[in-house]
Amino acid sequence: QVQLVESGGGLVQAGGSLRLSCAASGRTFTRLSMGWFRQAPGKEREFVTHIGRYGLSTFYADSVKGRFTISRDNAKNTVYLQMNSLKPEDTAVYYCVAEESITGATMKQSASWEYWGQGTQVTVSS
Repeated sequence: QVQLVESGGGLVQAGGSLRLSCAASGRTFTRLSMGWFRQAPGKEREFVTHIGRYGLSTFYADSVKGRFTISRDNAKNTVYLQMNSLKPEDTAVYYCVAEESITGATMKQSASWEYWGQGTQVTVSS
């Protein structure tokens, strides 16, 4: 069983930055692809980004491309989401996700990810 604990959410003004962290335990970290989803009030859960097991591949939703950066530190069993140029529409609960066998064809589907964190709230004021 994999445990994921997010931190770093909060309230920020539009144009500002936040960095989310997600600490993983319970499985060899390099066996896990990692990612982030988000869910805004009244909306479906949305794929944000993915990073491969060794950080060599990343993929972003169009809505965050060029503003968000995912990275991982395998020595610390931690994945990060650096969010810059934040917009009010980025307001959501952000979830860290992990999976051993994600593929490019399935990464955008929430049901493809087995392990989820509890979520951290990000609020961007206009």
